[in-house]
Amino acid sequence: QVQLVESGGGLVQAGASLILSCVASGRTSGTYAMGWFRQAPGKGREFIATINWRGNITYYSDSVKGRATISRLNAKNMVYLQMDSLNPEDTAVYYCAATPYYGARYYDTNSYDYWGQGIQVTVSS
Repeated sequence: QVQLVESGGGLVQAGASLILSCVASGRTSGTYAMGWFRQAPGKGREFIATINWRGNITYYSDSVKGRATISRLNAKNMVYLQMDSLNPEDTAVYYCAATPYYGARYYDTNSYDYWGQGIQVTVSS
């Protein structure tokens, strides 16, 4: 089992930047790809970004491309999501996720085995 805990959320103003962090614990000896998703009120869970184990392959959703950067520090079991130019439409609960299998369906929630509890990000206009 892998446990994931997100941090860094909160209330920010439109135009600001934010860095979300996710720390993994438990069975972290495997080579996990990591992803970030978000869920706004009344909507489904949306893929934002993913990064492979080595950190050299990343994918982003169109909704955040150019404004988001995913990165990881394996030595500390950490993954990060930096979001720039935030707007109210970015308001959501943000989730960190892990999967031992990095495939073509990296955007699919079903591809991920482990999830954090989520952290709220609220962007005020």
